[in-house]
This record gives sequence, C-alpha cells and structure tokens, in this order.
Amino acid sequence: MTDQQVILLLGPPGAGKGTQAIRLAESLELPHVATGDLFRENLAQATDLGMRAKGFMESGQLVPDELVLEMLFERVSRPDCASGYLLDGFPRTLPQAKALTGQLADQPVQTLLLEVPDDLLVDRAGGRLLCRGCNHIHHATHSAPRTEGVCDACGGELYRRKDDAPEVVTERLLVFQEQTQPVIDYYQERGSLVTIDGTQSPDEVFAALQARLSAGASPPGASA
Repeated sequence: MTDQQVILLLGPPGAGKGTQAIRLAESLELPHVATGDLFRENLAQATDLGMRAKGFMESGQLVPDELVLEMLFERVSRPDCASGYLLDGFPRTLPQAKALTGQLADQPVQTLLLEVPDDLLVDRAGGRLLCRGCNHIHHATHSAPRTEGVCDACGGELYRRKDDAPEVVTERLLVFQEQTQPVIDYYQERGSLVTIDGTQSPDEVFAALQARLSAGASPPGASA
C-alpha cells in the first residue's frame, strides 16, 4: 500500500477545508473522505457502526475515537481508496493522529494546514449566506448576491446559519485550539506539516495546495 497518495487537510472552522478538499479530490481523482459524511452514511444505512455511534450521539456524548477510527479505516479499505484518498479535517485529536500513523506505518503522508487568523474566521462566518435551494455560498461583504436575500446561482432563498454567529464561531475556535492544536504540533514535530496561507482568495489557496502536492509527500521524520 506504499504507493497510495494519502493527503490530510487540516484547518480551523471556516478556513475553507471543505471547499478546497472537494476541489483537490476532484483534480487528483481521489475519494474525498470526511468524518461527517461517514457518520451520515452509517446512520442512513443503519450499519452496526452507525447504530453504535447513534447511541452516543442521542445521549449527548462524543463518539469515542475508537469508533470514529473504525468507521474511517473501514471506509479507506474500500477498492476506490486503493490509489489513495484525501482526509478532510481528520484527525481532530492526538489519539486519532497517532492511530492513523500506526495504520499507515511508514507510508508517506502529505499534511497540509490552512492557516487563517481567528478574527478573519469570525468575519467570514458572520457574513456567510447559504442558499436553501442549492447550498451555494455568498458573503454579505466579499461576494454579495446581486439581489439581497436571493441566490445568484439558482434564485433560492439565502439564510444565515445559527452556528455562524460570532459567539458560536469563537467557541468553535476555542474547541479547535484545545483538540486539534496538539495534532498540528504532532505533525510539525514529525516534519510532515506544510502550512498554506488561507487568507488568500479560494483560487489562490487552491493553486498553493496544488503546487505543494505536486512537490511530493514528506516521509515521516523528514523536514518540511
């Protein structure tokens, strides 16, 4: 399995991971694997993993790392991941990162971090407008719709998510720092982390990610 191309895309909430992950996966012809999608898939299909996760979720508990990893490893063992895959926002915790390293053994991994200051993330989220029809994203300041409240793409109604409120975003960023900063430090210490300036335009960020990926993966322990 050493010829797999494994890419980890990390970054705080609102940094644009989801958008960039989809574009990168399409351009590289690799599966885009996000834990949120895995939860929804397993719950919808009522798999054993999904039912076990549902029990934790319904009781208000976090799904244990062991179960998240079980879902992930089942997903990446499928034939469509034989050539590689892109992990979107995973690992989120240090135990997850170490378990992933153990699973991949000495296989090179490309670990990319989208870096965006907290104040800009709060601003981005606060102005975000989503379409109820096609999920297209506008921004009240940076990409305002031609007609207020109406999606340029499909004419659907635009709305603001409750979790895009500044106080909610700030809390999510604190959780990210607590849970995921140790993950970033872990990959930094292993010499496999590359930081990308996420304050650029989406196209510029995409170009920077592509350029770094074309340079090849860094083996564990190598300098970035």
